[in-house]
Amino acid sequence: MQEKILIGLMGRGILQSLSPTLHETEAQQHGLRLHYQLIDFDQAEANDASLGAMVNAARVMGFAGFNVTFPFKQAVIEHLDSLSPEAAAVGAVNTVVNRDGTLIGYNTDGSGWRWGFSQSLPNADLSHVVLLGAGGAGSAVADAAIRMGVTKLSISDREPERAGALVARLNALHGSTRAEACVDVERALKTASGLIHTTPTGMSKMPGVPVPLRWLRSSQWLSEIVYFPLETELLKGARSVGCATMDGCWMTVGQAVDAFGLFTGRQPDAIRMNAHLRQLIADRT
Repeated sequence: MQEKILIGLMGRGILQSLSPTLHETEAQQHGLRLHYQLIDFDQAEANDASLGAMVNAARVMGFAGFNVTFPFKQAVIEHLDSLSPEAAAVGAVNTVVNRDGTLIGYNTDGSGWRWGFSQSLPNADLSHVVLLGAGGAGSAVADAAIRMGVTKLSISDREPERAGALVARLNALHGSTRAEACVDVERALKTASGLIHTTPTGMSKMPGVPVPLRWLRSSQWLSEIVYFPLETELLKGARSVGCATMDGCWMTVGQAVDAFGLFTGRQPDAIRMNAHLRQLIADRT
């Protein structure tokens, strides 16, 4: 009898997530029986302090692993046994793998974003990039952006101290001064070649735009990580002024491809998963 693989997703407000269908369908293509369970803290009316208990429950129940999303990508670290070099470097985890009872934290957000960026904006100018958000996703994308060759990365966050801490960690890690904390986003965008948005603003449950659209210029590119809705107000606005854009589907697929490999030991078909996710999004809208 074929072994069933149990994985899941921990976060808040995730009941509309398309990850279960995306992972389960790809698993079928590999002859695997996989179940992807949503663990929504909002639905369970669970407070943040129960995260440790949830993580331990997944360990005891024999989960092969689970994904982690907002707002637990950094908080989950203290409940794990070890971290991959990538997760340790950015201080955030989005994928946890259970190896015989040992929980190992990984981060596939950075590699997933970089894959999507190379697919959608291969010729983008990397001279000066503004990044909005220094949380779990922002930390991973910032690290990936510097590794990819961004010359100057201006990082802004609602909590300036969090942006400062990320800048210090990145510069120490990469032995450079390419990352800088940014307080005046409008001023930074006047000389920036691109903008990366990594906050939840624009999601269906958090509508809006993170910066006034009038700050954007046609010579710039925009990378969005929100994928539901796929056409965020920021993305629409950027396209309306002529910016080259990368929608949130690219990073979502990229991180899922790498996570699927960690969970199952199989190499998924990234192009197939990208087409599948876009169809799932279209069917929802």
